[in-house]
Amino acid sequence: MEVDAVFFDAGETLLYPHPSFAELFAEVLREEGLRVDPAEVQEAVSASSHRFNELLRSEEAHLWSTSPERSRAVWDTIYRSFLADVGIAGDHDRLVQALYERFTDMASYRLHPDALPTLERLRTTDLRLGLISNFEEWLERLLEALEVRHFFDVTVISGIEGVEKPDAAIFRIALERAGVPAERSVYVGDNPVFDIEAAREVGMIPVLIDRRGRHPDTEATRITSLDDLPAAIGLQA
Repeated sequence: MEVDAVFFDAGETLLYPHPSFAELFAEVLREEGLRVDPAEVQEAVSASSHRFNELLRSEEAHLWSTSPERSRAVWDTIYRSFLADVGIAGDHDRLVQALYERFTDMASYRLHPDALPTLERLRTTDLRLGLISNFEEWLERLLEALEVRHFFDVTVISGIEGVEKPDAAIFRIALERAGVPAERSVYVGDNPVFDIEAAREVGMIPVLIDRRGRHPDTEATRITSLDDLPAAIGLQA
């Protein structure tokens, strides 16, 4: 595999809500006096993945990451759906506000343990490194807080650029800024639709990071840890 550049998604590829989305969700509810098993939340999240892919591709969610108002509206829909799925009845306004505040707090995020070693390994090569993410504009500050911003030659964040995956334009912006051809560029992400299919449409080489083994049938190079990425793209140990 001849590769000039490796681009990464951010959420659930390099970084994640700590200790997990489900546990953080349950923790917020617990602080509000409600008991929910994180396993129930995770079950709701897993069962809803297709539904929320469709939501994020809908006109209702168009450019959701490009303003606080759009972001809040989309996450409002998502959080209310999860609350209903786990059996929380009644007025959700206070809970949704508490959830939105927690999940937009930079202190709620950590790097996956395999992220930093992989970035350090790739940085010893001649490869260009980049990031392409559907995320609000504060991702730039989060990358700084997590001390990984300096690894990337190019960062293309939808909340700043005004274009979101799966639109090919966001990938082309990154490729142009990095000065690399699509066919010699790898894109690593966790979502089969927004990452794998979208990158392939542009001509990039998609790699699916599937830590929980949720997408065994996805047609792409598939890894369960970023530790396996260098070998997957042909780098010597």
